[in-house]
Amino acid sequence: MPRSGSPLETFKAALVRMGGKVADAPADGDLDALDPATLPGRQGHLLGDARGRGQPVRSTACATPAELDDVDVGVVRAVFGVAETGSVWLTEAEFKVNALGFLAQHLVVLLDPARIVGNLHHAYRERAQFDARYGVFMTGPSATADIEGVLIHGAQGIRSLTVVPVSPQLDEPRCRRALLNGPG
Repeated sequence: MPRSGSPLETFKAALVRMGGKVADAPADGDLDALDPATLPGRQGHLLGDARGRGQPVRSTACATPAELDDVDVGVVRAVFGVAETGSVWLTEAEFKVNALGFLAQHLVVLLDPARIVGNLHHAYRERAQFDARYGVFMTGPSATADIEGVLIHGAQGIRSLTVVPVSPQLDEPRCRRALLNGPG
């Protein structure tokens, strides 16, 4: 990690370099006030509070990847982030169904800024690495480039990854409603 800049600023720069986005939470922590232009796929279905045809579905109610076939936006909270790479660590506890990180069109990740470690060496000291049966570092959206160097996002997975640095004290169901419905 560079010696200058906060871990959060280093994280943001690394995430953007990898094609990810950062949506800064309002100072008061009220995600209802987020700028709608910073969030993807808001017209679609959201895993968490609503999915399709206005039917409420909790992420814990989904048991198979097939139940995620129409989820446009998934919202999860990361265990921690890595400043050096702009990565977030997610496990089956956050996803509920591991395929959420790959079947949703867009993934919005809530990250506690106090849980950003400096580099991958520090990340591997985190106990969460060893307590999870499934875990993945995600850094930006899925991407591939052909031989001519044309970059395509979302080729094999999520089309966008947006990280919202926000403390875990935020009321998460309210956050999910805000991400789906927008302000007002």
